Amino acid sequence: MTNSAVRILIVDDEPPIRKLLRVGLSTQDYAISEAMNAKVAIEAVKAERPNLIILDLGLPDMPGLDLLAKWRGEGLDLPIVILSSRTDEAGIVKALELGADDYVTKPFGMNELVARISVALRHRLQSQGEKPVFQTGDLSVDLVKRVVKVAGKEVKLSPKEYDILRILVQHAGKVLTHRFLLEQVWDSLTDVQYLRVYVRQLRQKIEQTPDQPRYILTETGVGYRLQEGQ
Repeated sequence: MTNSAVRILIVDDEPPIRKLLRVGLSTQDYAISEAMNAKVAIEAVKAERPNLIILDLGLPDMPGLDLLAKWRGEGLDLPIVILSSRTDEAGIVKALELGADDYVTKPFGMNELVARISVALRHRLQSQGEKPVFQTGDLSVDLVKRVVKVAGKEVKLSPKEYDILRILVQHAGKVLTHRFLLEQVWDSLTDVQYLRVYVRQLRQKIEQTPDQPRYILTETGVGYRLQEGQ
């Protein structure tokens, strides 16, 4: 899918922000629609079927988190990138747990936002037709054969280490919260320390410099992101 075939819906009540996004994203050949509140956004999603939504949390008629929850509750399966001035970790975690694909804080760099949009779109396409072998840098993960290699050499992982890496691969480029990973790997376990221990062991096996990881990146207070496309 070329950028010109991708329609992005910008949901933000600030005209200067909408203009900045419209101009910046139009230079990348994205088609742009705008909504200044939740009511208009809901109508636009039904009428235009955008490919991605950029959502501000501070809307005048409905909290952005409530709108996000409503869309996900209704089964809306579009990438949603939060763009907000809120920087508190609890708010970021809440948005991700409600189904946001990514979270960008204001003020923001257009290049960073474009990169996050590309990742969100790519991840959604991969989830629809996922490739069995994931590759980034020297790391490759064969999801069918359950084989992990670094620089061509197979790396032996424990079942829990592999499960963590598999989930990160399936959501490459996306921030996964501690809670999400714990629920996926341990079902009911809630102690994040277990996760940190296994991530540390995993980094020892796949990272050239575990204390300065290239692949499994820490999102402080939130969770982890698997770097892709290196």
